[in-house]
Amino acid sequence: MAYFATIDENNIVKRVEVVENDIATTEQAGIEFLKQLHGSKFNFKQMGEAPFVSNGETITRKNYAGINYTYDESRNAFIQPKPFNSWILNETNCKYEPPIAPPDDGKRYEWNEETTSWDLLE
Repeated sequence: MAYFATIDENNIVKRVEVVENDIATTEQAGIEFLKQLHGSKFNFKQMGEAPFVSNGETITRKNYAGINYTYDESRNAFIQPKPFNSWILNETNCKYEPPIAPPDDGKRYEWNEETTSWDLLE
């Protein structure tokens, strides 16, 4: 199975689609199939964290897409919506990270944006 993101004119992911491998023999073949199915209102990008080969070219998009993710063409990556204003985009993996790492003591914590710290869950 090949997985594709349906992207609007603002590079926001609207749908995630599955295309059979015998149809999506390359990324472009999958895109052409989806354009026939949905028309040319949307753009389509194959997705995957692991590299995949399309037309002899190895492609890595860092993250799987989800609804409301953004496709960043310059990074060739799908980026999740920013969970909190204080979180920072890691340029290597294109994932948002807290400004302070969570405690590593085996307990459960949740991020408190008001105090920009981790609160222990009871």
